[in-house]
Amino acid sequence: MIFARGHPQDRNIMKDIDKTIDPLPDLFESEEAAGEFWDSHSTMDYQQHLEATDDTINISERVFEVQVAEDVFKKLQEQAASLHQTLPKVVDEILRKELA
Repeated sequence: MIFARGHPQDRNIMKDIDKTIDPLPDLFESEEAAGEFWDSHSTMDYQQHLEATDDTINISERVFEVQVAEDVFKKLQEQAASLHQTLPKVVDEILRKELA
Protein backbone atom coordinates (compact mmCIF):
# COMPACT_ATOMS: atom_id res chain seq x y z
CA MET A 1 0.00 0.00 0.00
CA ILE A 2 1.09 3.53 -0.71
CA PHE A 3 -0.04 6.39 1.50
CA ALA A 4 0.16 9.96 0.23
CA ARG A 5 1.50 11.28 3.51
CA GLY A 6 3.26 8.21 4.80
CA HIS A 7 1.85 5.36 6.82
CA PRO A 8 -0.98 6.33 9.22
CA GLN A 9 0.91 4.76 12.14
CA ASP A 10 3.89 7.06 11.42
CA ARG A 11 1.69 10.11 11.95
CA ASN A 12 0.46 8.76 15.31
CA ILE A 13 4.03 8.16 16.50
CA MET A 14 4.87 11.82 15.94
CA LYS A 15 1.80 12.93 17.90
CA ASP A 16 2.60 10.57 20.79
CA ILE A 17 6.12 11.95 21.33
CA ASP A 18 4.82 15.06 23.12
CA LYS A 19 1.95 13.24 24.84
CA THR A 20 1.89 13.20 28.64
CA ILE A 21 0.31 10.07 30.08
CA ASP A 22 -1.29 10.18 33.52
CA PRO A 23 -0.09 7.49 35.91
CA LEU A 24 -2.39 4.51 36.23
CA PRO A 25 -3.94 4.45 39.72
CA ASP A 26 -3.14 1.35 41.80
CA LEU A 27 -6.74 1.27 42.97
CA PHE A 28 -9.96 3.09 42.11
CA GLU A 29 -12.21 4.22 44.95
CA SER A 30 -15.33 3.05 43.12
CA GLU A 31 -16.61 1.68 39.82
CA GLU A 32 -17.68 5.22 38.97
CA ALA A 33 -14.13 6.52 39.53
CA ALA A 34 -12.76 3.77 37.29
CA GLY A 35 -15.35 4.61 34.64
CA GLU A 36 -14.47 8.30 34.75
CA PHE A 37 -10.77 7.48 34.39
CA TRP A 38 -11.26 5.18 31.41
CA ASP A 39 -13.77 7.57 29.78
CA SER A 40 -10.93 10.07 29.43
CA HIS A 41 -7.95 7.73 28.89
CA SER A 42 -7.04 5.13 26.28
CA THR A 43 -6.02 1.58 27.15
CA MET A 44 -3.51 1.93 24.29
CA ASP A 45 -1.51 4.26 26.56
CA TYR A 46 -1.33 1.60 29.29
CA GLN A 47 -0.45 -1.53 27.31
CA GLN A 48 2.50 -2.32 29.59
CA HIS A 49 -0.03 -2.84 32.43
CA LEU A 50 -2.26 -5.25 30.51
CA GLU A 51 -2.01 -9.00 30.97
CA ALA A 52 -3.19 -11.78 28.70
CA THR A 53 -6.04 -13.88 30.05
CA ASP A 54 -7.91 -17.02 29.10
CA ASP A 55 -11.20 -15.65 30.44
CA THR A 56 -14.26 -16.22 28.30
CA ILE A 57 -17.10 -13.73 28.18
CA ASN A 58 -20.50 -15.22 27.44
CA ILE A 59 -22.97 -12.68 26.13
CA SER A 60 -26.38 -13.92 27.17
CA GLU A 61 -28.48 -11.05 25.91
CA ARG A 62 -28.13 -8.58 23.07
CA VAL A 63 -29.79 -5.20 22.81
CA PHE A 64 -30.67 -3.61 19.49
CA GLU A 65 -31.49 -0.04 18.59
CA VAL A 66 -34.36 0.72 16.25
CA GLN A 67 -35.13 4.10 14.76
CA VAL A 68 -38.69 5.37 15.13
CA ALA A 69 -40.39 8.55 14.01
CA GLU A 70 -40.45 11.39 16.54
CA ASP A 71 -44.22 11.29 16.98
CA VAL A 72 -44.11 7.56 17.74
CA PHE A 73 -41.30 8.12 20.23
CA LYS A 74 -43.28 10.82 22.02
CA LYS A 75 -46.30 8.51 22.28
CA LEU A 76 -44.08 5.78 23.70
CA GLN A 77 -42.66 8.22 26.25
CA GLU A 78 -46.18 9.27 27.29
CA GLN A 79 -47.27 5.66 27.66
CA ALA A 80 -44.18 4.78 29.69
CA ALA A 81 -44.75 7.75 31.99
CA SER A 82 -48.42 6.88 32.50
CA LEU A 83 -47.53 3.26 33.35
CA HIS A 84 -44.57 4.29 35.53
CA GLN A 85 -42.32 2.03 33.47
CA THR A 86 -39.14 2.58 31.52
CA LEU A 87 -39.41 3.30 27.82
CA PRO A 88 -37.43 0.16 26.82
CA LYS A 89 -39.76 -2.02 28.92
CA VAL A 90 -42.87 -0.51 27.29
CA VAL A 91 -41.43 -0.94 23.79
CA ASP A 92 -40.42 -4.54 24.57
CA GLU A 93 -43.90 -5.38 25.87
CA ILE A 94 -45.64 -3.79 22.84
CA LEU A 95 -43.42 -5.62 20.37
CA ARG A 96 -43.74 -8.96 22.15
CA LYS A 97 -47.54 -8.62 22.20
CA GLU A 98 -47.76 -7.59 18.54
CA LEU A 99 -45.35 -10.26 17.32
CA ALA A 100 -46.81 -13.16 19.32
